[in-house]
Amino acid sequence: MEEKMKLRPEDFQALEVKEELDAEKIAAPSLTFTQDAWRRLKKNKRAVISLFIILFMIVVAFGSTPFVNRDTLVKSQPQYANLPAKIPGVNINGFNGKAKVGDVWVDKYAQAGVSKDKYFVMGTDYLGRSLAQRIVYGTKISLIVALVATFFDLTIGVTYGIVSGWKGGRTDNVMQRIIEVISSIPSLVIVVLMLVVFKPGIGSIILAIAISSWTTMARMIRAETLQLKSQEYVLAARTLGQSPTKIAWKHLVPNLSSIIIIQTMYTIPTAIFFEAFLSFIGIGISAPETSLGVLLNEGQKNFQFLPYQMWYPAIVLCVLMISFNLLGDGLRDAFDPKTRR
Repeated sequence: MEEKMKLRPEDFQALEVKEELDAEKIAAPSLTFTQDAWRRLKKNKRAVISLFIILFMIVVAFGSTPFVNRDTLVKSQPQYANLPAKIPGVNINGFNGKAKVGDVWVDKYAQAGVSKDKYFVMGTDYLGRSLAQRIVYGTKISLIVALVATFFDLTIGVTYGIVSGWKGGRTDNVMQRIIEVISSIPSLVIVVLMLVVFKPGIGSIILAIAISSWTTMARMIRAETLQLKSQEYVLAARTLGQSPTKIAWKHLVPNLSSIIIIQTMYTIPTAIFFEAFLSFIGIGISAPETSLGVLLNEGQKNFQFLPYQMWYPAIVLCVLMISFNLLGDGLRDAFDPKTRR
């Protein structure tokens, strides 16, 4: 009986091992946070188109500096005053040098005795200055103001928010009360106060933006810092003895990058509109300097008879602001982890 119960090696059979490697394959390539955000941003066609529009306007505005400068903008040419747009090769009324007088389209260029090789693609203003050149230069001024506002947002707002959230306690309480005081003062009042001390111009607008624009960024960064400072990797860095500055630069700023980028994209159009509004009502940039707000102010005076003088700068301003807002929406969706699929 015992002999029958003994097991011999030949009684065992090796089983075939089935390796299911297909089930262990990675479904998608490994991507970093930035690469994944860029991949999802490219899927947003509106954001991509807006990005190319913004880049095009920046290149045109800043790349035309050798050809469009202050001297060419302030030089008046009365013989070319109030000419409509004329684009070579385009025979469409309103873009071929003709303007409607009553019920008849009249060639204003021939009427003013302008040579055939002379044309203005967006017409001229009441002093005969090229409207296209002034719009390009005005866009440059508006972008400079926006970039300065962004600089103060990044330097003051981010630093202030990180320090407030990191310190906490009484320091945080005092710093937040300071923000509330600054936010309670309307930006328009700050600009008027700047004009009392300084002369009207781009400097006063930049200073007003520098004083008031960073508070929103600081609040958002502070709120996120309060959450991040209790994370395990931050606590580990503190335990290892790293300085607060190194922790902020190495751990906090990278994790705050999405908020910083998104808020920056919303700050730029706000600053552009703020400058245009101030210049439009006459307390910002004033003639002979030009900006989109100045052009709108000059164009609305002749809007009933020469509407193109207001329409062109208004269209450029709208396209610029809409592009930044659409790009901001696209960046928000790209960087928001809740929208990942």
